[in-house]
Amino acid sequence: MKILILTNKMPYPAKDGGSIATLSLAKNLCRNGATVDILAMNTSKHNTNYEDIPDEITHTIAISTVEINTEINFFQALGNFFFSSLPYNATRFISNDFQKKLIELLQKNSYDIVQLEGVYLCPYIQCIRQYSKAKIALRAHNIEHEIWKRVAQHTLNPFKKLYLYNLSRRIRRFESQYLQRYDFLIPITARDGEKYQQMGSTVPQHIVSTGVDKDNALLQIDNRWVLFPSLFYIGALDWLPNQEGLKWFVKNVWDRFYKRYPATFTIAGRNAPASLIHYFNEHHINFIGEVDDSYKIFEHQSIMVVPILSGSGMRIKIIEGMAAGKAIITTSIGTEGIDTTHEENILVADTAKEFYQCLEQVYNDFHLYLQLSENARTFVTKHFDNEIIAKNLINFYTNHLS
Repeated sequence: MKILILTNKMPYPAKDGGSIATLSLAKNLCRNGATVDILAMNTSKHNTNYEDIPDEITHTIAISTVEINTEINFFQALGNFFFSSLPYNATRFISNDFQKKLIELLQKNSYDIVQLEGVYLCPYIQCIRQYSKAKIALRAHNIEHEIWKRVAQHTLNPFKKLYLYNLSRRIRRFESQYLQRYDFLIPITARDGEKYQQMGSTVPQHIVSTGVDKDNALLQIDNRWVLFPSLFYIGALDWLPNQEGLKWFVKNVWDRFYKRYPATFTIAGRNAPASLIHYFNEHHINFIGEVDDSYKIFEHQSIMVVPILSGSGMRIKIIEGMAAGKAIITTSIGTEGIDTTHEENILVADTAKEFYQCLEQVYNDFHLYLQLSENARTFVTKHFDNEIIAKNLINFYTNHLS
């Protein structure tokens, strides 16, 4: 089976949820016998030198890249708000250069499947239909409009709230207009699949979560010897829902907790705005910025906080944290689509009071920490094996192609 994957960000380095999801699936499709090509937008935000991609990846997966400027422009966004029905988020990924490269690949190769990594690749469906007989699959990493609706609900600035609600409605219309234009829907969680069906999707669908590889070093961390108790957070800090959740946690949980306990709280993440770094420094937080490899923080820390108030899809950093055997405290939104069990393999808290209580509970109970650690790792290895996930996707494609 020959598969072309289209993505609006570089799959390497795989540091954020989107790139991890794309690259891990591509590698495991290859391990299961598929031939995989990737056409990626090399954006200004996630720019990567092709030469920096390891040979072990490029010798297995043919990666083509197209330079795209996706910088947010205030005046373009303003013009889009008043004079366009398309969401500004989508227009930033519509590129003639990308389409030319896509046509070149479609004319040169006979693909069985063209897989779109996210709804913002849908405008290229017409081009794919014109130049290829391949079936088209949308791998939905989340319900995109739901992210911005939830962000709007937590936004205090009335003008920003208005803009975000408007953006959410536009994205929903955008998602809806493509519901029947692709052949397969590949949601990342069962919940997202149900949401798409509620929106009107009737195409065959198959759930493809993102898990961990059997040889992942995170699975080997011995959590009896890490720093306990220590709090940490890791995630992209240029992503609005992450900024929002962290500020909420610091203001409503951490400040109060720090006054009572001699705790340390370490935050790692890339592209943090200067104002956010200043905010961390004011609140006795050890901000270390971007780490080359997330293993470096997972191997030493013990209690992982994931205070997500908005967002959609699946938090892959939670899967990584469970694989590393961390005691994780998150919200119901944070654990959406992962089917965890509160107080068995994770702690779930949706209010500041609940978050504080969970944090205090595990902070003072090493036995509970070890129990959560062991159960989390067992849960992930049982339900989130990347190789099995990719094998099942190939079987799904094969059955429908035949």
